[in-house]
Amino acid sequence: MRTKKDIVRQISEEFALTKVDTKKVVQRTFDAIIDTLVADGRIELRNFGVFRVKRRKPRKARNPRTGASVQLGFRNVVTFKPGKIMEERVKGAVIPALEKKT
Repeated sequence: MRTKKDIVRQISEEFALTKVDTKKVVQRTFDAIIDTLVADGRIELRNFGVFRVKRRKPRKARNPRTGASVQLGFRNVVTFKPGKIMEERVKGAVIPALEKKT
């Protein structure tokens, strides 16, 4: 599994930038995506995919620890639909983490 720290390291090495500056750019990119989702409910990143906010209806749930029934209200969730390029690259890839589990 990779983390944001790994992404920052990879980008900083590739472009000869400091890790501090790269981390600021990466974090600002993530913040801009979140800000757009909050403001507009949707952001399309060409060749990557579409993030969208959907509203879930209220529903009954069960506390797994106590078994008690709980009423959940409306809530917003983020969905993601991958773009064509991402879908094609992932479809044909050999993913080591998945290979170990089978």
